[in-house]
Amino acid sequence: MMQAMKQAQALYGKMGEMQSKLADIRVEGSAGGGMVTVTADGQQRLVSCRIEPTLLASGDREMIEDLICSAVNQALERCREAMAGEMNSMMDGADMPGLKDALSGLRFPGMTP
Repeated sequence: MMQAMKQAQALYGKMGEMQSKLADIRVEGSAGGGMVTVTADGQQRLVSCRIEPTLLASGDREMIEDLICSAVNQALERCREAMAGEMNSMMDGADMPGLKDALSGLRFPGMTP
């Protein structure tokens, strides 16, 4: 029982470390051959958006909206991949029966099953 408590405390500490690492991760998504580029952090927050001036000058609102959505979705997918990678590395060496199965059922915001 004490072993399980110690492992739970270690896991809690690793989760805090993981949140800090995720805040520092930056991923990009782009669309339209780089005409729209967005940057997100590992916590699925957008931190920047760049739109080529020529695209804005075109005045094609629908195309701009579609490209922004596409770039954001690409960046968020990369965030989910980064989160999964951090979760896997956090679980290396954890030996609590059923823990990996329980965590595999967790979903992050916006994550599809």
